[in-house]
Amino acid sequence: MALRLITAGESHGPGLTCIVEGLPAGLEISAGDLNADMARRQLGHGRGGRMKIERDTAEVTGGIRHGRTLGGPIAVQIANRDYANWRERMSPWPVAERVEEVHLPRPGHADLVGTQKYKQTDVRNIAARVGGGGLCKAFLRRLGVSVHSHVLQIASVRAPEPGRALAPQDFAAVDSSPVRCLDEAASRAMVREIDELRRANESLGGVFEVQAFGVVPGLGSHVSWEERIDGRLAMAICSIQAVKAFAIGDAFAIAGLPGSEAHDEIFYSSERGVYRETNRAGGLEGGMTDGCPLIVRGAMKPLMMCHAVSFVSAL
Repeated sequence: MALRLITAGESHGPGLTCIVEGLPAGLEISAGDLNADMARRQLGHGRGGRMKIERDTAEVTGGIRHGRTLGGPIAVQIANRDYANWRERMSPWPVAERVEEVHLPRPGHADLVGTQKYKQTDVRNIAARVGGGGLCKAFLRRLGVSVHSHVLQIASVRAPEPGRALAPQDFAAVDSSPVRCLDEAASRAMVREIDELRRANESLGGVFEVQAFGVVPGLGSHVSWEERIDGRLAMAICSIQAVKAFAIGDAFAIAGLPGSEAHDEIFYSSERGVYRETNRAGGLEGGMTDGCPLIVRGAMKPLMMCHAVSFVSAL
């Protein structure tokens, strides 16, 4: 069975729910597997006020017993502490009090189109996906796969390329950076950029990178479009709120290169077997993993317009 993850819940509602289906029975899971990433999500210099309100922890309500998966769907819930301030407006049931409606959609959000189509919008369900992702990462670790991430750019400050292939140990101290950047000088410059733009009541975007090590070759398919790993990864990354661009490996850089400089040559030795000396393809060829580290990047727009912009009263 393929892994399936669905979420439910609203930002200011009682809480969020994530259900993960397809994990095998007997997989060891700890509370730390879930809550380490939940806590990491709330780190970072310049975080918004909502992060100061919430203290996200994932509570398992089904599918795990005594630290091991049962083989059925796993349900995870994350409570919204801010619900106390929105109890009447966001109650699942009718309330006696008059609830004032909101008619001021924000540029850069799904407010306008979301209310036109669904009568609501939500951005916090990514917290539920992080909880479910912790379960999936625990499964991958059992298979020898580790997943790591770091920040490459915030606003106009971009970290220099490392000049060599990264390894899992290079990410050991990434959380000690207030912006999760591997380059110390760039990290300090990013903090200064955040402070400067915050004083101007501005928001900002950036670029992040995710690398997975230990991925075996042959995952995915070149035959069926819906089974191509590159397409599925693009859907996963671009479905994160505010992500506007996606790249695999050196995608945008090699788009301007001749073919002789864009591809990863294949070598063989009796000691190493088949191997490559570069990974410009980011571990994917023909919709399938090729055994090299899997590398993807996402570009995020500024999360919201903070200063004076044009608003209209809608609906």
